[in-house]
Amino acid sequence: MMEGGSSWSAYGSGGSTGSGFDVVAFLKKPQVILRLVSWVFSIIVFSCIAADAYYSVSGGSHVCAYGDMSNCGYGTAVGVLAFLGLLVFLVLDALFDNLSNVDHRKYIVIGDIAFSGMWSFLWFVCFCLLTNKWTENKEKDKFTKSGVEAAIAFSFFSIGTFIAITVLAVIRYRKGVVDEFPPEYDPNAFGGNTPYSGTEQGNAPPYQAGTGEFNQSPFTSQDPKPLPGGYQQQTY
Repeated sequence: MMEGGSSWSAYGSGGSTGSGFDVVAFLKKPQVILRLVSWVFSIIVFSCIAADAYYSVSGGSHVCAYGDMSNCGYGTAVGVLAFLGLLVFLVLDALFDNLSNVDHRKYIVIGDIAFSGMWSFLWFVCFCLLTNKWTENKEKDKFTKSGVEAAIAFSFFSIGTFIAITVLAVIRYRKGVVDEFPPEYDPNAFGGNTPYSGTEQGNAPPYQAGTGEFNQSPFTSQDPKPLPGGYQQQTY
C-alpha cells in the first residue's frame, strides 16, 4: 500500500482527510449530481404510481393501470428502495473524503458498483414491464395518463443515470487499485545493485587480457623444486 499523500486519494478521495466539509465542492462531484438526479427520478416514479396508477372499484378493491397489482407494487418498490439507497450513498459521499482507512473507502466503492449496477437492471425490468402492461391496457381512460406515462418515462431515464453512476464507480475502483498497489520496480529487491564479481564468490580472478598470463593459483607453490635429470616441475 502506498505511503503518504497518494494513499489519501485512493478510490477517488479528494485527499482532504481531516478538513472541513465543502458543500460547493461536494455538489460539483459527478457522482453526487447523478445521485441527486436519480433521487428525483425515483420520487417521480413511485409517487406517480401511487397517485395515478390505481382506481377503485366496487367492494373497495383497486385496479392497477399496469395490469396485475403486483406490477404496480414492483414499480413502487424499485422506486422507494432506489430513493433510500441513494440517500445512503449521498451520506457516504459526504463522509468519503474524511475516511482515512483505505479499506473502508474500497468497500464503499464496491458497494456503489453493486447497488448501482443492480438498480440499472431493475429499472430496465421496470421500464419494460410497465410499458408492456400499459400498452395492453384497454381501459386507459379510467386512469390519469400523464401520471401513468410519467412513471414509465422516468423509469427509462433512471436506467441511464444508474448506468452512469456504475461507470463512475468502476473508474474510481480501478484508479484506487492502481493508487493502492502501484507497479514499481525495485532494483534492490533481489540484490540487483550488486554487480557480479568472481572474487566475491571465492573464485580465482579471470584471465588478464593483454598480459598473456593467468593469475597464480593460490594452491601452487611459489618455488618449485627441481627434479632429477635436470627437469623442472611445471606450475599451472
